[in-house]
Amino acid sequence: MALWFSATAILPALRQEIVLSGFQASLFTSAVQLGFVVGSLTSAALGLADRLEPRRFFMISALVAAAANSSLLWMDMASLWVVVPRLITGACMAGIYPLGMKMAASWAKNDMGLLVGLLVGALTLGSASPHLFNALGGLDWRITLILASGSALLAALLINGFRQGPGQTRSVNFHASHLTLAWRDKALRLANFGYLGHMWELYAMWAWIGLFLQASFTLTMADSAQASALAKLGTFATVAVGALGALAWGQLADRWGRARSTSLAMAISGGCALTIGFAFGASAELVLVIALIWGVTVVADSAQFSAAIAELSPPAHIGTMLTLQTALGFLLTLVTIHLMPGLVALLGWRFAFVPLAIGPFFGVWAMMTLRRRPEAAKMAGGRG
Repeated sequence: MALWFSATAILPALRQEIVLSGFQASLFTSAVQLGFVVGSLTSAALGLADRLEPRRFFMISALVAAAANSSLLWMDMASLWVVVPRLITGACMAGIYPLGMKMAASWAKNDMGLLVGLLVGALTLGSASPHLFNALGGLDWRITLILASGSALLAALLINGFRQGPGQTRSVNFHASHLTLAWRDKALRLANFGYLGHMWELYAMWAWIGLFLQASFTLTMADSAQASALAKLGTFATVAVGALGALAWGQLADRWGRARSTSLAMAISGGCALTIGFAFGASAELVLVIALIWGVTVVADSAQFSAAIAELSPPAHIGTMLTLQTALGFLLTLVTIHLMPGLVALLGWRFAFVPLAIGPFFGVWAMMTLRRRPEAAKMAGGRG
């Protein structure tokens, strides 16, 4: 997962070498999102997750994604052609992230939330790692791309040690008619609404928090190099700390219920979206505290929406329902990722993140409504 934000993390360094518009900067992330959606739907339509041996599918996906990411080293980063390897990288992620959830869930036994939470924690650390590579590599953005690609190569080797668990299920072949189930079944619809509210906020925050921190620290610190270094480490910490949130909320959700635990996370993260801008230009310590709280809660609930869909769906349709959920969620992220440059230009950093709070607050409504329905008894061992 280090490949996901490998190009996003290097934006501050790239902008010191070349001129990039807000739209071009957004494409470094949104192209991956779009590629992921296309890859997920293609994988589902062809039944690749069921027809191919999971470890081989994962390994090939990681190898192709690493090659695509490495190709950026020889490209003009100001050219729109950089979108092509980013699209390929995103498409390959469809052979890693959803497949990984299914592989991990095969070992679940009354701890679905924890196991999927562990996987999302790994996703979060992987997504954060390019920001750490960027900090260690100084201003040479090529080091970040090389280390991220190397991480994917290592993953391609490590996945061969995986073994399927006893809970492995085989999904039916993808069919368009199955998609209507996600809307017709009210419990599934509400769970998907909760996930969409969560995704409205998540990737826009991850994609733009680094530039926010850099702009804020530059205002308050006399040494621009020190401000840049602190922003890079702060961005890594903000994203990476979400792994702890995913793990903690996985345990909480299995004991307390998915609806209440996801609502708590979204309420806190939505509050951070509303307030962090008011700390812009304040002390670095205050900005980082709010950013870290946001980092913990913005992704803490992510795995629980997938767990909820797996528990609420008919067993034969779990794969399709998870694929649809992730595809819709990542499509939505294209909106907010590309909205952010305009919001920054229109509102300034003080209010740019405020519209992101709409998503989590909508998600709270959806999940608390779901909790009052009888189907909620299927989630988290009857805890809702």
